[in-house]
Amino acid sequence: MSDFPFAGLNLAITTPFDAQGRIDFQRFGQLIERYIEAGVDGFVLSSGTGMHVYLSRDESSELIAYGAKVIAGRARVIAQTSALLVEEVVERTRRAADAGAEGVMVLPPFFEGPTDDQGIVDFYSTVASAGLPVIGYNVPQAVGVEVTPSLLRQLCEIRNFVGVKDSSGDLAAQASLMRTGLPVMNGADPLAPYAMFAGCAGLIWGGANMAPKTCVALVRAAREKRWDDAREIWRQLEPVMSLIWQGDYVQSVYAGAQITGYDAGQPRRPLARLPAQKTEALREALSALHETL
Repeated sequence: MSDFPFAGLNLAITTPFDAQGRIDFQRFGQLIERYIEAGVDGFVLSSGTGMHVYLSRDESSELIAYGAKVIAGRARVIAQTSALLVEEVVERTRRAADAGAEGVMVLPPFFEGPTDDQGIVDFYSTVASAGLPVIGYNVPQAVGVEVTPSLLRQLCEIRNFVGVKDSSGDLAAQASLMRTGLPVMNGADPLAPYAMFAGCAGLIWGGANMAPKTCVALVRAAREKRWDDAREIWRQLEPVMSLIWQGDYVQSVYAGAQITGYDAGQPRRPLARLPAQKTEALREALSALHETL
């Protein structure tokens, strides 16, 4: 993972909200400081886990600018700049560049967008013209567009397109992308150690909000090829990472982070607080962790 500009653990950080549902910038800064202290390599600001689709364009830009200022070069900054209109993606990307982001993560066209390969290539070519390194986003179950090995090869011919984040949750499909020899980032929490063993370029990890030190320890063990250590660390993480992937992902990450002391408040509406029964199951799964808060 060392040659890729976004190698290691990139935290898809939660966006904190206050009791009125407004972004809590003070708490956001405090969380960033704690995650930097825990050793994360980079941050994805305005991530899916950070409620990107429920932030206005201006809120997202303000969040990215604030986060980049707090991080101040101590970790990498990736900004999600996804939007329905490609012109808006370009505008958001330029704003992110001005704020200090080092790369952007962008969903392919969604909600009745083009699904043919050439349409996807044209879309990302336009986004890449904004000048920042672009990470594509493969989450076919959500947007109806699949990045296949053939499409990935075409995308990586675009100047500034640097790789794809795979959140399909399908290890075989992710491995087929990796076999192209092109950079593939794992974005599926339950696959983290397997993806690293298979040779992923890096990770974008939402569940790490709950246990950053343990997740950092896992990634370091894998990078150093201490696979026995990685397996033992994964024994602690696997119950919760598998549980949150089964549904209510964002609500589960917010609830789990609150349980372990990385409280970002509640998700913004229309998402609701995780139901009590699921919260208790999450608390039980987290009990296996040896995270030092």
